[in-house]
Amino acid sequence: MIKNINELINNLNHDNSSTRLNSLSQLIEMAKSGVYDVVPAGGHVNNHIHTNYSFSPYSPSKAIWMAFKSGLSTAGIMDHDSISGAIEFIEAGKIAGIATTIGIECRTDFSATPLNGRRINNPDQDSIAYVAIHGIPHTQITKVDEFFSKYRYLRNERNKKMIEKINGLIFKTGIQLSFERDIIPLSKFHEGGSVTERHLLYGLSLKLIEKYGKGESLIEALKNHLSIDISKKLLTLLSDCNNPYYDYDLLGLLKSDLVQSFYIDAAEECPPISDLLVFAKEIGGISAYAYLGDITDSVTGDKKAQKFEDDYLELVFDTIAELGFNGVTYMPSRNSPDQLQRLRKLCKKHNLFEISGEDINSPRQSFICDAMKDGSYSNLKDSTWAMIGHEKVSTADMSAGMFAEKAINEYPDLYERIDVYKRLGME
Repeated sequence: MIKNINELINNLNHDNSSTRLNSLSQLIEMAKSGVYDVVPAGGHVNNHIHTNYSFSPYSPSKAIWMAFKSGLSTAGIMDHDSISGAIEFIEAGKIAGIATTIGIECRTDFSATPLNGRRINNPDQDSIAYVAIHGIPHTQITKVDEFFSKYRYLRNERNKKMIEKINGLIFKTGIQLSFERDIIPLSKFHEGGSVTERHLLYGLSLKLIEKYGKGESLIEALKNHLSIDISKKLLTLLSDCNNPYYDYDLLGLLKSDLVQSFYIDAAEECPPISDLLVFAKEIGGISAYAYLGDITDSVTGDKKAQKFEDDYLELVFDTIAELGFNGVTYMPSRNSPDQLQRLRKLCKKHNLFEISGEDINSPRQSFICDAMKDGSYSNLKDSTWAMIGHEKVSTADMSAGMFAEKAINEYPDLYERIDVYKRLGME
């Protein structure tokens, strides 16, 4: 039986989506019959789960399985420049009995706004910010895919140039990376997925492990050939050859230390923010600015302490409100209570919808946000159910969405509207 369970779990990342969904169905039945223990659903929500259609150890089906066994009541897919995992994610959610939302995340160009020249919420580049479109009506999936397809190809042209720079950095190791041979197979690009900087560094991680093995030889190569300073915490993790997350821990180290040495500014692959907001409205999605906040200790271990938008947060909110954003998405576990209090006050001041989302793209991350167990964040659960309601009714009728003119006229107070759509979502 254990062998069968392990085989089913492994098949959740099978190349074939039908196999993935079938394996999930069997696992859910085992859990319901008591053969496999899971955490009972506890009302937890997460609207920002990446899958392997951008970068993640999880297929859409496995992401839902992880959500189910962790005790999530709702789960939201959020991939970079790709919505290609959404249909499987929706079906997997139905199998598991988990309410789902679908969305997409991308980098956009703010250079034509008052935020030009600022380090906004992008660790690598000024004037460029991450934004999300949540609650996309299911009838619009093809249109969203078509819109972002050109940006995925443009991104790959830059990816190829960054691979050349990486090869210049690693020449002492004797390793050379090929974009087509070593990176593309790690992605779902040929199925509509995107290739991110994490793919490049994951490919390098696998090559380094292949050449040096795990442990002391690899650590010495990192220090001597790549001049990487390894923290005590990561030194312990990379010294453990039995570490089940070794490749991801190495990826985190490389991302934290090397990106600034090979990063090439994104340009054509970042749509102007005004264009993206027009598109989000056109498809009936919920546009959200992704608040990052100044970082001290990175949750994911792949970001250094760095300052972002906190010094001019009022300007950020004035700008996004003027541009017509619907909301702000943020991660309570990544920010201090003072940051969150300030953020939430500004959301209320500008009548912006608050959306929670713990950015899941590593096997070390918990699908449950402990910070949201605090009752003061119950509004984030309400907003999630409201998004589910929005997605449900706007899939049936685009004019019935939460931020459509009809709903705003009928329920001008945002919080009343949230309550109405929450009830629709929970029906």
